[in-house]
Amino acid sequence: MEPASLIGLVLVLVGTFIGSTLKGVGIGAYFGVPAAFLIVVVASIGATMMSNAMADVKNMPKAFMKAFKPGDTGDPSASIDTIVEFAERARREGLLALEDSIDKVEDPFMRRGLQMAIDGGDPEMVRDVMETEVNAMRERHKVGSQFMTSVGIFSPTFGIIGAVVGLIATLSKLDDPAHLGAGIAAAFIATFWGVFMANGIFLPIGKKLQRLSAEELAHKQLIIEGVLSIQAGSNPRMLDDILTSYLAPKARLARMEERQSA
Repeated sequence: MEPASLIGLVLVLVGTFIGSTLKGVGIGAYFGVPAAFLIVVVASIGATMMSNAMADVKNMPKAFMKAFKPGDTGDPSASIDTIVEFAERARREGLLALEDSIDKVEDPFMRRGLQMAIDGGDPEMVRDVMETEVNAMRERHKVGSQFMTSVGIFSPTFGIIGAVVGLIATLSKLDDPAHLGAGIAAAFIATFWGVFMANGIFLPIGKKLQRLSAEELAHKQLIIEGVLSIQAGSNPRMLDDILTSYLAPKARLARMEERQSA
């Protein structure tokens, strides 16, 4: 599990429900009105499904779980090592000498780019093909993050609808004052679920998917520049410096220290 997502979810649950218990509202109170949960969660997901294609909806469980899985965006530093190694060999032996090593490249995106370069593809064509693939990936990722964000946007609105429905049910029984307070409290449970599901679950997941997408896109861009630099016969040392600049500050510093100690 990805630590930040898991710890964040635990803190949301602990902060909300333990804090509520300390205020005198037991956790059971929020689950004692299944109609409120049904209106908010099911209706919000249903409304979001209406705005998406079924093929996209089927991928949403996988997209949701991606926020909790570590390492899906790859290792940029390892990619730099591979690119620099190939650049050094290409400078010594020529681009065609890489043919027998290309199957050892684990990243399929890098492997396809190197294959096009080795096959003598025009650099602009290689860039266009690789960037087209990156743009397609960006759009796929956008669908997942927007789906989660949409559920988060719809949830508070359906929470209000649930509260209104609860108040209607309560006001229809004004001849029974003994249940008036409990009925009003139950009506606001729907509002709670709407706000909680939005700000505690779906909006954060949507933001996390955007962050993961940005990291993966940056990694792909690093690979594109590396492949084109190998094709252009760039100096491996300078190429290492250029690609290292794509890394996050902490990873960049660690890589520079590793190079100095080597």
